[in-house]
Order: sequence, then structure tokens, then C-alpha cells
Amino acid sequence: MTRGAGARLDGRFGRLWAAATTSALGSGLSTVAAPLLVASLTEDPVVVSGAFAVAWLPWLLFALPGGVLVDRVDRRRLMIVVDWLRVGALAFLGLSVVTDLVTVTLLYTVLFLLNTGEIVVRSASQAMVPAVVPRDRLERANGWLSGGTTVAQGMIAGPLGGLLFVLAAGVPFLANAATYAVSAVLLAGIAGTYRPQPATTGARSVRTDLVEGLRWLAGHRLLRTMAVLIGLLNVTLTAAFALLVLLARDRLGLGSVGYGVLLTCMAVGSLAGALVGDRLIAAVGATWTIRVGLLTEVALHLTLAVSSDAYVVGGALALFGVHGALWGIVASSLRQRLTPPELLGRVGSANLFVAAGGNCVGALLGGALAARFGLTAPYWVGFVVAVLVTASTWRVFDRATVARAYAGPPVHVAAKDGGPAGTVPESAARPHDPAGPNDR
Repeated sequence: MTRGAGARLDGRFGRLWAAATTSALGSGLSTVAAPLLVASLTEDPVVVSGAFAVAWLPWLLFALPGGVLVDRVDRRRLMIVVDWLRVGALAFLGLSVVTDLVTVTLLYTVLFLLNTGEIVVRSASQAMVPAVVPRDRLERANGWLSGGTTVAQGMIAGPLGGLLFVLAAGVPFLANAATYAVSAVLLAGIAGTYRPQPATTGARSVRTDLVEGLRWLAGHRLLRTMAVLIGLLNVTLTAAFALLVLLARDRLGLGSVGYGVLLTCMAVGSLAGALVGDRLIAAVGATWTIRVGLLTEVALHLTLAVSSDAYVVGGALALFGVHGALWGIVASSLRQRLTPPELLGRVGSANLFVAAGGNCVGALLGGALAARFGLTAPYWVGFVVAVLVTASTWRVFDRATVARAYAGPPVHVAAKDGGPAGTVPESAARPHDPAGPNDR
């Protein structure tokens, strides 16, 4: 699929990757420490669960306007400013914990601010990738980003965050502040200007820009389908995972350690997918990567619905982890290839909004279905939805359509010396047929 899939990525991407991975580690520490902290402040389950609601709320409120901001300013500088603001918020929270002045209200406020900043940073980071990575290396770059996040946030942050909280409750938040500071310094070392050139001149309202991005996404069949897929599948997937701890206990006979092992299986699969993703996608083609991924979603829900064997479920979760990483690489790379540079922030944030909406609906739906029809009901519903989604979208991801996406016009790439932007050479902008030689 891509001639440069195994080529070395330059220092600009290295700094972007290091910043993203460091931030992911810090965010993971706070994700683990926040519920532990609120549980130490109150025994009210409503207040404890409220921390999760506060963390998700910004994604629904600010994902779309955040994309407008990303498309109006220099993306690198925006991430630096947001990182330093998050450093200040976390340092204040950490010191409040250390001095026993922390309150639930303060914790809620900081979580809200942190996740608002995460929306902007994530959109800006994804939009910046095509500016530092040639088209034929996007899969490799997105694989590295996925792998770094998986290791830092999915494998290291969990046990480390718990250990640091035991040592001192404020330490995970102060450590998170330090990781954001490191991220800001790394981003500051990336040369170049990363402010998109608007398609039109003159003053424009936020609403106008927002509608423009949504209209463009709605008019693009391939990316529109992928966005809708993410929303629908996130509903059923979040419903399934919200009850996984009960499934592990009641159906599989596992304790807390066994439940943790199940999650580790998925993380290991995700890391494996990230490490070999660009080469695997090159071998089988993006079309079949997507199609097999949809079948994997079907298989996971069916397995969770019928199996009472912990090894079978662990294997299914590991396979799903591989699929999740591959899907993320393909989806990000296609979006970065097909979206005009001046719309990358808005289109990316629209996907984040749809995904977050699916997560919120799924979290509520899973509990309601299980309470009314039994523990396996969410998994059977997920199985049916995944089958219908796979059947209805199978032909959208045909070989010719995906091939055209990879053979599109060259994307602007910022100059390495901070000078004016140039374009990717034609040889790099038109990689090999992504469907691969053995597609069909």
C-alpha cells in the first residue's frame, strides 16, 4: 500500500509523538487517581459517578466549537498554550490535595477543564500530523501514535497511578502536571508554522465555520459512513464494556485480578496492532482491514453473549484490541488524506463528538438493557446491530473507493526549517494501490 511504510519518520514527528505519549501517560495517571480521590472525599455513589459525567460533558459541549478553534489558529501554538493551562490547573489541584484543602467541587472543576483542553489538543494533534508526515507514511505515523498511547495510558498509567496515589493522593496530579509541561516543551521544539490557510477571507462566525465542516463531512460518503459507524458501534460497545466487570464475575467466575487480566488482553492486542499496523494494512489493504474489523465487532459481541470460558473471552478481547488499533490507523489516515487542511480540525472534532455521544448513550443503554432483560441482553443487541451495520456498509468500503482516497491530491507539508510550506513530492503523494495485490 505504501512504499514508505517502513521508512524513518523525521524529528518533527518524533517530538509530536513524544509529546502525545507523555501527555497520555499523565492523563492516565489522573484518570486512575480522580475516582480514588472522590471516593476518599465522599461515600455518596451519585457524587462518585458524577466525576465520570463531568469528565464526559466537555466532549459533548465543546468538541464541535473546539474544531473551529483548531482551524483558525496555529495548531502547535494552541497545543502549547492548552498544555500550560492544564499544568496550572493540575498543580493547583495537586497542592490542594497535599494541603488537605481539596473539595469535590474543585475536583469536578479541574476535571472539566482538563477534558475541555484534551478535546482541543487531540483535534489539533490529529490535524497537525499531515503537516509533519508525508502521505505515504501516515499509517506508520498513526500506528506509532496509537502504540505510544496504548503503552503509556493503557499499560503503565494504571498501576503507576494507583501506586502514586497510595504514596500520596496529590502525587498523581502533580506528576500529570509535569507530563503536560514536558509535552509543551517538546511541542515548542517543532519548527514551522501550522496555521491552516482558510478557503475564504473575511470575518466568519463560529456557526458558519462549524456548519461548513459538518456540511463537508456529511457530503463525503466514505468519511460520513465511518463517522456514523463509530457512533453506532460505540453505543453497543460501551454498553458491553460497562457491564464487563459483572460478566467477568457472574459468568466467567473471575475476581478483580481476572477482570484486570481481561483488560490487559485487549491492551496487548491493541499494542500488537499498533506495532504491525502499517505493514499489515499494506499487506491486506485498507478495504479488507475495515471489513474484517467489522466482522471482528460481530464476533466479539457474539462471544460475550454466549461464552462462559474466560480464555475464549480473553482471546476475543485480544483480537478486538488488534482490530481497534488497525481501525484507528485506517480511519485517521483516511481522514487526514481526504480532508482539506483548513477543515481538519472541524472534521476531526465532529468525529470526536459522534464518538463521545455514542459512548454516553451506550453507558446508559447497557445498564437499562441488563436491568430489564438480563446480563447478556446488551451483548445480543450489540451482535444484531454489528451484523446490520456490517451488511449495510460492506459495499461502501469497496476497493476502488478506498484506492481513490489513497491516490488523491498531495497534502501541504510544513517546511522543516520553519519557512513556507511546500507540498509532498508527487512520488510520495501517490502511493501504491492500498487494496494490495491480493485483495480480490
